Amino acid sequence: MKIADIDLGERPVMLAPMEDVTDQSFRLICKELGADMTYSEFVSADALIRNIAATTRKLHINPSERPTAIQIYGREVEPMVEAARMVEEAHPDVLDINFGCPVKKVAGKGAGAGMLRDIPKMLEITRAVVKAVNIPVTVKTRLGWDHEHKIIVDLAEQLQDCGIAALAVHGRTRSQMYNGEADWEMIARVKENPRLHIPLIGNGDITTPQRLLDAFNRYGVDGVMVGRAAIGNPWIFHEMKQALKLGTADGVEPLPLAEKFAILRRQIDESIDRIDEYRGILHIRRHLAVSQLFKGIPSFRPTRIAMLRANTKAELFAIIDSVEKMLAEGVPVEPEQDLSQI
Repeated sequence: MKIADIDLGERPVMLAPMEDVTDQSFRLICKELGADMTYSEFVSADALIRNIAATTRKLHINPSERPTAIQIYGREVEPMVEAARMVEEAHPDVLDINFGCPVKKVAGKGAGAGMLRDIPKMLEITRAVVKAVNIPVTVKTRLGWDHEHKIIVDLAEQLQDCGIAALAVHGRTRSQMYNGEADWEMIARVKENPRLHIPLIGNGDITTPQRLLDAFNRYGVDGVMVGRAAIGNPWIFHEMKQALKLGTADGVEPLPLAEKFAILRRQIDESIDRIDEYRGILHIRRHLAVSQLFKGIPSFRPTRIAMLRANTKAELFAIIDSVEKMLAEGVPVEPEQDLSQI
């Protein structure tokens, strides 16, 4: 699969853009573990052109993580064009436009998935951004605003006509948020459109190597984005790339437990180094809360609460060290029981 001249190989697996998740450190870890392409956190066009420091920091790219995309969002043409030009100066491989974020503070203001209620404006922004920069422009969006307005088949063709180099589709409407199941049959309908010739990337509920294989084999997409399933579990890319190589999910070997814990400690260290100890730990709690490392451990709730309340690196590492030791000694786990929520 190619995005313009960027060759991602056959059946690429990508790290989806996620706010407060896909910072530079996490992107690089996922890249090292097999992600073929990574995407930045959401970059607000309005905040970028006002030079808000927290936003401009999102433009930093580690050369080792390439190819990578920086994703912007906004609701007006001029700020989006100005932001696109600023992003181009950061030299990403791809500029992605976010027409898919469903959260109220974005979509409720007309940006992100909110653009699904104003298709003429969406197309105007897309055309203007494509014209303004010399790097490939892609779009990530959803099926439509709600169940009665699943417009993605026609919309995909319209976005292609604006000059985008690839399209990513999350298989839910904005109204669904992240509830229910992603509609991969609808994504397949987009791919089956004989007039669509740009690569189609599918997104939504890709949580296992088997689901990844299904996305390619049953629904025919050119690439797949992995989002929430990678939070706290970046080694999912290692497993998925094995499945693609084997052609089956059977026989996939997970990383050794010690390597997973080493990656988790690295995430904590790099989060602290990037911000500071207190805020770095706050940032990483989202990964700790859902990590597969801690699923199915009997009577783990008190330990999980202590881990998520730890305020210092020493305190947090002491808890993680004790859990690793317990697992290494062979504590029985209960795979059928999901204790990931506290």
